[in-house]
Amino acid sequence: MKIYLVGGAVRDGFLSLPVKDKDYVVVGGSTEEMFALGYSQVGRDFPVFLHPKTQQEYALARTERKSGQGYSGFSCDANKEVTLEQDLLRRDLTINAMALDDQGNLYDPYGGMADIDQRQLRHVSDAFIEDPLRVLRVARFAARFAHLGFTIAKETLALMQSISDSGELAYLTPERVWQELDKALSSRNPEVFFEQLRCCGALKVLFPEIDALFGVPQPEKWHPEIDSGIHTMMVVQAAAKLTDKKTIRFAALVHDLGKAVTPAELWPKHHGHGQKGLPIIKKLVQRIKAPNEYKELALLCSDQHQNIHNALELRPETIIKIFDKGDFWRKPQRLAELLLCCQADIQGRTGFEQAQYPQSEFLTHCFNIAKEVDVQQVISDGFRGAEIKQQLSIRRAEAISLYKKSQV
Repeated sequence: MKIYLVGGAVRDGFLSLPVKDKDYVVVGGSTEEMFALGYSQVGRDFPVFLHPKTQQEYALARTERKSGQGYSGFSCDANKEVTLEQDLLRRDLTINAMALDDQGNLYDPYGGMADIDQRQLRHVSDAFIEDPLRVLRVARFAARFAHLGFTIAKETLALMQSISDSGELAYLTPERVWQELDKALSSRNPEVFFEQLRCCGALKVLFPEIDALFGVPQPEKWHPEIDSGIHTMMVVQAAAKLTDKKTIRFAALVHDLGKAVTPAELWPKHHGHGQKGLPIIKKLVQRIKAPNEYKELALLCSDQHQNIHNALELRPETIIKIFDKGDFWRKPQRLAELLLCCQADIQGRTGFEQAQYPQSEFLTHCFNIAKEVDVQQVISDGFRGAEIKQQLSIRRAEAISLYKKSQV
């Protein structure tokens, strides 16, 4: 039995990136031998085991053969005769198909190191097209490693296009699509994920709501980049520079979905696009099973981003209504998240990348001032029932009004 470190740990080590998870492949072993050594099995579809002490994953070397549709339609063979080269052959990219033995010797039968040097994401074999999930994985790797100069090899992008055209993407479960999207959102350049999916025809299959934005014009005065799809990619990029929070990056991604349903005769204007986007966002998050925290901020951002941009001109009563609608009194962190989304929306425009966003400081001050209004004083003044909330809102608006006057 021989054990090798494989996959991402090897790749990231050579890229001088932090190594988080270590995966091992066992060549010449059997399930019975792994049990005898104290390993516990966790894989249903193929033999994967947890080390009795480290809890790291050890998988028996295996080959795979396409036996059905989708990414789960495979039968695998993990007999003791399967070689390391055969196991590495079934992997997606050459940079993920390298192994190290316990002496630190590198096994690289498919040119992974050469592709690291050339900054290429290249498929290992033509069996790549058998697994539709690889379209998402490669796009995610492109996003993760974009800052290092990695690009997808032309021949690999062509195979991704073939998968998109084949209809196989339809067999991906919502959970797996969301998992890849969520990981992409944590990368330094999440916009690359969507750009690469669009390049191979997968965006219109998996995320048609986003794909529909491309080619939809906006007023050049406010959007020198003009195209709504390009603007959306720029906003995602801006959000990634402002924050690591994936909920904010997701909200930035979907904040303008309503522009895709504006009738062409009304272009380039998009009145009410924030509200028109709400049912589209709800449908999207339901389909991909995005968590509620993503959904709630996304809906709030779509609904309110135009109001937030106009915050300096809003009446104090309107500002209080925004605070009420966002439930900021109970969830004050949500205001900060919304403001970052809106700042990304402004900075995600050609020539506005470094634009100041005074609305953030202004609304934060307004909220802090309004929050100081004492509800107990309202009660002491004799107000009861529904009158309490009404009077509290009035006094909060008055406090904001005084603050605005002090700034003139």
